[in-house]
Amino acid sequence: MDSTFGRVTVTLPSLNEPGLYLSNVSTLDSARGIVQDFQYTDANLRDLDLTDTSLITGRVIGLRTDRVQLDKVRLDSVEFDTCDLATARITDAKLSRVVFRSCKIMGAQLTGVTLDNVLFENCKLDYSSFEQVRATGPLVFSKCVLSEATFTGSDLSRAVLDACSLRLAEFGRGKYQDLDLRGNDLSTVRGTANLGKVIIDRAQQAELAEALVAELDVTFADTLDDRR
Repeated sequence: MDSTFGRVTVTLPSLNEPGLYLSNVSTLDSARGIVQDFQYTDANLRDLDLTDTSLITGRVIGLRTDRVQLDKVRLDSVEFDTCDLATARITDAKLSRVVFRSCKIMGAQLTGVTLDNVLFENCKLDYSSFEQVRATGPLVFSKCVLSEATFTGSDLSRAVLDACSLRLAEFGRGKYQDLDLRGNDLSTVRGTANLGKVIIDRAQQAELAEALVAELDVTFADTLDDRR
């Protein structure tokens, strides 16, 4: 199933295909390291800790957990719906054809993660950090809250941020060529000097200028006290 945002088309999991049956599972852990053709629903966990595990073709619905640690995990054709994954730690993972819908992922840390055909839709990602993250295929954040999120050393080339809240979001050094920022308020973003070759609407020029002035901490002459 494909979904188009601007100039980018994301290939999403096809979990309603005729003949595909998803078995209900009670855990996402497996001695074999693979969980496939699964549905994991309404779990309430203290910890979700997966290492060297592959989740292939499945749904995770209503998962709530206090702590998430995913290390060297592969997610392929997986859909997360209305999950609470706050403060998740995801390292050295690969996500392909994965969608997060209406999920809380606030304060998460994604480090060394590869994203290919991944959609975050209506998700809360406040205070999350994306470090050394690479978009090797389509990547879209649609109607997400990314307040005070940080991107450091990441490659977001050709990614799309669509109708997101970017209050005080910070774009550190990285690759942003053809990052599509149309439809977002850019007036409070930080790291504007790093956003070379991004795509914006002409009306957003003033927003970027406002953000740059705020970062430079300039003083306007008409506010100076002329008294000596």
